[in-house]
Amino acid sequence: MVYARRMGDPNSKEDLPCMGAEASMVYASRMVDPDSKDDLPFRHYSLKHRLIAWISIHLFDSATYTVRRGLLKGMKRRGGLGWVPAMFSPGSMMAEQQFWFGLDLSGKTVYDVGAFQGLLTLFFASRTKAVVCFEPNTQNHKRLMENLMLNGIKNVIVCNAGVGSRHETRKMVANPLMAGGASVDGKTVDELLRSGARTVAEEISVVALDEEIPRANLPSPDLIKIDIEGWELEALRGARHTLELHKPALFLEMHGETMREKRRKVAEIVGFLWELNYRRIRHIETGTSITPENTSVAVEGHLYCQPS
Repeated sequence: MVYARRMGDPNSKEDLPCMGAEASMVYASRMVDPDSKDDLPFRHYSLKHRLIAWISIHLFDSATYTVRRGLLKGMKRRGGLGWVPAMFSPGSMMAEQQFWFGLDLSGKTVYDVGAFQGLLTLFFASRTKAVVCFEPNTQNHKRLMENLMLNGIKNVIVCNAGVGSRHETRKMVANPLMAGGASVDGKTVDELLRSGARTVAEEISVVALDEEIPRANLPSPDLIKIDIEGWELEALRGARHTLELHKPALFLEMHGETMREKRRKVAEIVGFLWELNYRRIRHIETGTSITPENTSVAVEGHLYCQPS
């Protein structure tokens, strides 16, 4: 589960030449009635992204190297194009990267929900007391474990499960070329299946944080990052008691298969958080303070949320 991607390994934010936030998704333009554009599917990955993903997977997937730039500079990694020097990746640092570099994580416990191949997990592990990460996709989980071992990371708990509103088994679908887009969200899955691209599916276990934290005796979170391809609200619903009790900060990536769907999802997320008194909500890409009245500002990008 995870992530809108850009240049480099499109499944990896660490591999991206730093383009503006607006470049993370390209709207599918078609000759249609303008009134229906809100219902057109988003094209999350352009042809260029897919070409780079093919090169990354087929030519460099088994390569092990030291990352040359970004959040993981100096750390080891397998696969992707993080070995490309920064001089060949022009542009300013992305807002998301600037946010993480500027956030004090010392002494904190961070939950990485939708850990992908461990790129943010590795960054968190280098700066925090402990990390608890969740990644159910078999391909991603295997690479996550490899990257943790390569760096000798000892302060990370890995949970091979998805996160939602309750304990259940769900079908996860992904385009094998874009494993970062694996999802259990119904509309996201439908769009993947309609796209005509080759897909792979697997049954995964889903847990609710309110149940899993006491069951597994996990440390209480100070920060929860959630990026699970449209299933973010379900994860929040399953963590209601955790949010009320521990009041962790939240870092959420916004998803949705159409503009209408994206507006609906962000409005529901902000409304849910507002009820729990999470009213310090900032859109990372624009710096805008988000309220239930201006959620459309945040249909793309990320939200940093703190209780009032």
